Formats: sequence, C-alpha cells, structure tokens
Amino acid sequence: MRFDDFITASNYSILCDIYHKKTKLPSGKIPSNQGNQIAFAHIRIKKPLGSSGLVKYMNVLLTGARGFTGVAFTQLAQSLGHSVSPIRADLRDLDALRSAVLAHEPDTVLHLAGVSFPAHAQPEEFTQTHVQGTLNLLDSLSSLHRAPKHIVLASSGTVYGNNQDGDFSESSPTLPMGAYAQSKLAMEEAALNHAAGLSIVIARPFNYTGPGQAEQFLIPKLVSHFARRSHTIELGNLAVEREFNDVQMVCNAYLALLEGAPSRQIFNICTGVGHSLTQILEELSRLTAHTIEVHINPLFVRPNDPARIIGNPQKLKQLFHELEMPWPQYSLSDTLGRMLAAA
Repeated sequence: MRFDDFITASNYSILCDIYHKKTKLPSGKIPSNQGNQIAFAHIRIKKPLGSSGLVKYMNVLLTGARGFTGVAFTQLAQSLGHSVSPIRADLRDLDALRSAVLAHEPDTVLHLAGVSFPAHAQPEEFTQTHVQGTLNLLDSLSSLHRAPKHIVLASSGTVYGNNQDGDFSESSPTLPMGAYAQSKLAMEEAALNHAAGLSIVIARPFNYTGPGQAEQFLIPKLVSHFARRSHTIELGNLAVEREFNDVQMVCNAYLALLEGAPSRQIFNICTGVGHSLTQILEELSRLTAHTIEVHINPLFVRPNDPARIIGNPQKLKQLFHELEMPWPQYSLSDTLGRMLAAA
C-alpha cells in the first residue's frame, strides 16, 4: 500500500503540517517513507480526517512505560502525533496511584505494567501486581471527572493453556497453567466484574519479540548467541510451537483497540502464524551463516508448558477492517534481522 493511496486533496495539507511539526524540517512535500509512518494509523482511505477535518489524536495514559512494550508503544504513538502520559506510581500503592492518575485527563488508557517474565522467582507477585494492581488502577480511573473512552488491559494468550489442538479464538475455553497465566485470567475476570461504568477492553497478546527485549526471553537469547557466533547454547523443548510476532505489530494493534474497540470485549493480539524453535534456529542460521550446537538442559524444560499456542486473529482483523486501518505485516525474517542488527 502506497502513501498516495491515503491522500485526498482535503487532507494532504494537514499531513504536511503534522510531518513538519514533528520533524522541524522546512515545509514542502512529505517523503513517502515518512508519510507512511504518519498516515497508516490516522488516514482512512479516501475519507476525511474526522468531522472537523482534523486528525483525531489520543491522549494515552500508559502504565509500564519503561518496559519493552511500553517503550515501543510510546515511540510509535508519539511518532503518529498522539500524546503519551506515563504513570510511574507503584500499582500496589493505591494512594500514590490515584494521585498520579488524577494529575491527567486521558482520553484512553493502556495498561501494560506487570510481571512480564513467567519464570519469575516470586510467583506471589503475579497476583499482587496483575490482579490487585489492576483493580487499584481501575479504582483510580473511576475517580476521574471524565471517564476515559477506552481502557485496554494487557492480559496474555497463555490463559488458553493446553486444552485444545488448533487455533485459539476469543471464545475458546481457558485453562491457564502456572501462576503467571492464572493471575492474568484472574485479572480479566476481576476487572470486568469490578469496574462498572468504565469502558474496558481485554487484550490477549500471544508471543512477540523485537529489538530491545531483554535476553532473559527466548528469542533475544537466541539472537545474542548467533550475533556473538557462539558455538553452543542450552535450551529446553525445541518442539513447542508459538507465535513470535513483531512488537510493532502488537503496538499497532493496541492503537486500534484504543481507537475503536467495543467495550467489554476480548481481542487476541496475534497473527495465527506459528513457528517451532527448530524453525527459529534454522532462520537465524540462514541469516548469520552460522550454526550453533544445541544442548537440551532439563532445567529449561517446563513440565506444564503447552505444546502449541497459536491465536485466531479474525476478530482483530475485523476491527482493523472496520477502522479502515491496514493490517500490520512483519515477517519473522525481518524481525530477526532487525534484532541481529541491534545486537
């Protein structure tokens, strides 16, 4: 899809103004590669930019702003003209959190904060942060003079567990395995039952990665070993199949949910494309022209690890279609290539 596909006579001057305010460059035409970044999230093909002829920007209140996804989301949202207000308060401290929330008047809220690594040493923190922390956030948002239009809560695709063979849709049964997934499902249920009057949307992202993700996660660990041209690596089960989507795809999906997802709905954040770890190793070997000897370490094999976690993206794709937003497409090769370049 080309930048010109988004342009009408009525909105081109607005886009030029946006671009030059962001870049502080002299006025003139927008380079097509830059125009795509601005146009994708805002310009609806051959439609005006809102009834007033202006782009609809969001003031997003963001938790987890310093995390991997929070940093990527902030960069994307701000590059598209949105305002992002990070919340630094501890979610478990209700008074501090309420004070921080009341200092803002957000249009929307994206709640990313949490314990992101399932193998965390203190499982009780999952419940304290994911469940009680989320309830504290919702209590604080209820205190605002004007309720946010959309509140997107990041859950996890791991809530589906290992209870079926095939793609998980939002209506699939949930069978969370382990403290992390159990706390995420408990968060969903507590939020939907607790927050009357708030427009809540549940996002269930499946596995994703990208430049900047910590090496304690699997794909960055693999990328680091290939970038260093290590001779050996210790891994767990190579047969598990997961989605390994690009963090940029996930951030684009969050923007779509913030813009137009119906209240009290659940959305898988996924592509439906899975890869085994063997396939990941083969692709990294192809990209680097290097081969690593894999040693299976029994300590890395999780006894309750589901064999296959792949999501059905049809509901999310339908939302993109209704919003007339292009579906974000990132190949595994491109994602791994960017990670290798940044390593």
